[in-house]
Amino acid sequence: MNGVRHFLLALQFFTRVPVTGPLAGWVGFSPAMLRASAAHFPGVGWLVGAVGAGVFYLASSGLPGLAGALVAAVLSTIATVLMTGAFHEDGLADVADGLGGPADRARALEIMKDSRIGAFGAIALVLALGLKVVLLAALAGEGAMHVVLALVSAHVLSRLAPLFLIRWLPYVGDENAASKSKPLADAISNGALLVGVAWSLPAIAWLVMALGIARGLAPVLLCAIGALFVGRLLWRRLRGFTGDGLGATQQVCELAIYLALAWHA
Repeated sequence: MNGVRHFLLALQFFTRVPVTGPLAGWVGFSPAMLRASAAHFPGVGWLVGAVGAGVFYLASSGLPGLAGALVAAVLSTIATVLMTGAFHEDGLADVADGLGGPADRARALEIMKDSRIGAFGAIALVLALGLKVVLLAALAGEGAMHVVLALVSAHVLSRLAPLFLIRWLPYVGDENAASKSKPLADAISNGALLVGVAWSLPAIAWLVMALGIARGLAPVLLCAIGALFVGRLLWRRLRGFTGDGLGATQQVCELAIYLALAWHA
């Protein structure tokens, strides 16, 4: 039953899905439990992706043509942002603000903790959300079910990628700050990483069965490249990861998967 409790805690941590009342009392909370719940982040992606896919499918069925696909993509994106509370988008904006300029390590970390958004963060958000909508609309050319596959697989696999950063990079956030990601400062175990991989394997299998080996594995490869890019950037500039860095990794990997699928569409 610990696995169920850890999954529900991950759901509470990564989304706005309410886990309240007696259920919250049963789940409980501790920093150790939150560290264990990281293994289930890709599992949360199944739910977020399903919501986004459902909204896209319903909207596109009543709105034909390219305009309908664009509206459906916007509504789907709004649904996933509302469901997660823009948790990852906020991380992307903070990383763009902190690392977009020539700031040194200390100054970059200070900028990333600032709740105000700067020019680099605003530009990153506009470009990321705009690219997401355009790519989803382009994928709709092969049918709504192709977008459903893309949304679900992207939300699952993009949440696996940050686990590798937690496993192999040191945490460099402010240990004294009230950060939601501070309990993740300790590296997750190989066992927890394997649980995350287990959550993700069905998504990879779905991609391969639906698209073939080469085309199905291309999004996985580009997602890995995106994670390596962000991980290398965080290591070079900060010498480790922050909670914002994990959010930025999720966003970059999600976009990488859409791009890989749209490129072959």
